[in-house]
Amino acid sequence: LVFGIIAIFLYVGIEVGIPNMANLYMTSPDGLGMAAGVAGTLVGAYWFLMLCGRLVGGAIGAKVSSRAMMTFVSSVAIVFVLLGMFLPETMTMSLLDAQVPVGMVFFVLCGLCTSVMWGAIFNLAVEGLGAYTALASGLFMMMVVGGGVLPLVQNAIAGAAGYMVSYWVPVAGLAYICW
Repeated sequence: LVFGIIAIFLYVGIEVGIPNMANLYMTSPDGLGMAAGVAGTLVGAYWFLMLCGRLVGGAIGAKVSSRAMMTFVSSVAIVFVLLGMFLPETMTMSLLDAQVPVGMVFFVLCGLCTSVMWGAIFNLAVEGLGAYTALASGLFMMMVVGGGVLPLVQNAIAGAAGYMVSYWVPVAGLAYICW
């Protein structure tokens, strides 16, 4: 349960931090300086992919173990974030009548990975708790504060060391979740 509570805290921070930092990076004059409409549409695609992933995850959740699902999606998310961090900005694709770095697309694709994490983490954390499951649910709900804390940490790192360096925060969180 304790590992699950930490994982939920990290998960919500990752879920919010990835698109938040991507939006700031894309629209900032010291980042990509893209139009806000293009950046907003890409970030909106992240949230849409979360919806799609939740629908697919709900359909296959009874057939695939939560542990296998978590291992797979957290591993893929780590790869996507690292690709987003290290692909050169000059590697672009035409999207929404703009040239968008391919790395930004990988950050958006993380929405598919984060979409199923809440349910899988919850299932793994409450396994065998029986009557204490309701108490665990309350603790889980308090840990959504990670969605405010981790992006704050990520933003501080971005201000001090750069946007891409700040993505080590989600990578570390995803590594914990994968573990």
